[in-house]
Amino acid sequence: MAKEYDLVILGGGTGGYVAAIRASQLGLKTAVVEKAKLGGTCLHNGCIPSKALLRSAEVYSTTKKSDVFGVLASNVSLDFNKVQERKASIVNQLHSGVQYLMKKGKIDIYEGNGRILGPSIFSPIPGTISVEMNNGEENEMLIPKNVILATGSRPNTLPGLEVDGNYVLSSEEALKLEQLPKSIIIVGGGVIGVEWASMLADFDVEVTILEYSKTLVPTEDKDISTELQRVLKKKGIKIVTSAKVLPETLEKQQGTISIQAEKNGEVVSYQADKLLVSVGRIANVEGIGIENTEIVVKNNSIETNRYYQTKESHIYAIGDCIGGLQLAHVASHEGMIAVEHIAGKNPEPLDYTTVSKCIYTSPEIASIGLTETEAIEKGYKIKKGKFSFKAIGKALIYGEQDGFVKIISDEETDDLLGVHIIGAHATDLIAEAALAKVLDATAWEIGNTIHPHPTLAEAIGEAALAVDGNAIHS
Repeated sequence: MAKEYDLVILGGGTGGYVAAIRASQLGLKTAVVEKAKLGGTCLHNGCIPSKALLRSAEVYSTTKKSDVFGVLASNVSLDFNKVQERKASIVNQLHSGVQYLMKKGKIDIYEGNGRILGPSIFSPIPGTISVEMNNGEENEMLIPKNVILATGSRPNTLPGLEVDGNYVLSSEEALKLEQLPKSIIIVGGGVIGVEWASMLADFDVEVTILEYSKTLVPTEDKDISTELQRVLKKKGIKIVTSAKVLPETLEKQQGTISIQAEKNGEVVSYQADKLLVSVGRIANVEGIGIENTEIVVKNNSIETNRYYQTKESHIYAIGDCIGGLQLAHVASHEGMIAVEHIAGKNPEPLDYTTVSKCIYTSPEIASIGLTETEAIEKGYKIKKGKFSFKAIGKALIYGEQDGFVKIISDEETDDLLGVHIIGAHATDLIAEAALAKVLDATAWEIGNTIHPHPTLAEAIGEAALAVDGNAIHS
């Protein structure tokens, strides 16, 4: 028998389950269709497990140099099985929390693959959802007034570098490693690539990054990219930029792989135990019945308006499947906006310049707003302030003095254009800059906010003062 809902959400990842909770709060009868596990990629194959591994790598690396802190710890070793057990425990705890929230919100969960049907006896417009249940039971038919597509994304690959789970890995296979390789080649120096490079180097793996662009993390501010490259080289990571990987040269033999890359007309061969392909992610738009609708898919992403409506006004789409900033916190806010629009709440559209971006290397990177290059290209006359963590007492206490805070402002209006941080706890520190951006604060206002001493946050205050040449400790 068909079941009716105010809202059915395809995908129970971060965007999907947050949207479901908000819908429940607004009194909408809601169902979520998820073919794998609630929490999606972020919880099970991305954000959370990778950060758990990064934390273990950080502790291991710090323990090896604990004598600097006067703590003598001899014969430090790594039990990678326990590292993986801890990761799994964190994921399971959070998964249980999401399940509890679904029950608390009286949200129905269908475990299976959902697909949009065209006009039928159930509805004269596309939107009825057929769910092929994982347990093999008869398909469920759901008749919603509204639909949200939150189907996420998956790791992209390169032709010729198809993932085999043994020699060639994506980030998802890497998370499931039972033992660490002695060496690895990472194809791609973007966010995921540098996170894995930093982590594995801290785990004593020999790492080589092959990046096609001229810099690592090319979407970040140039000063950030330069500092990251310096720090990763200091960790012993071999970095090759402007490298065109030649997939046809890939060879697998006797437990190792080799591949060639071209740089400046010269072809060089690289060899390692494993190869990690980290060349972005691709939206999941196949197999969900889009062809039965008028929904427009362009560049493999679903097109929406600023309230996340597709061309079918009762069908919305959020998160990675619409492209843009493929971040869990972005998907969550897009989901809430979509639900509030469905409920007639007239929500404020998301200003993507107020979204913080985080990279969990060691040291961490976080940013909001425009890079220096972007600001200049947009015609702004800029002024900027930069302050090193080397002059911050708390950074020295932590033994983490690499990095800096950089603030970019509009010289004519004093508007805050961008904040960029590389250093210890950057992903936590960026929240102050995010609030400043939302409140339209100026660098002067940030600089005249009293930052407690000693804290890492003092670097933000000093960088803000430096915008007008007034930094105290430089």
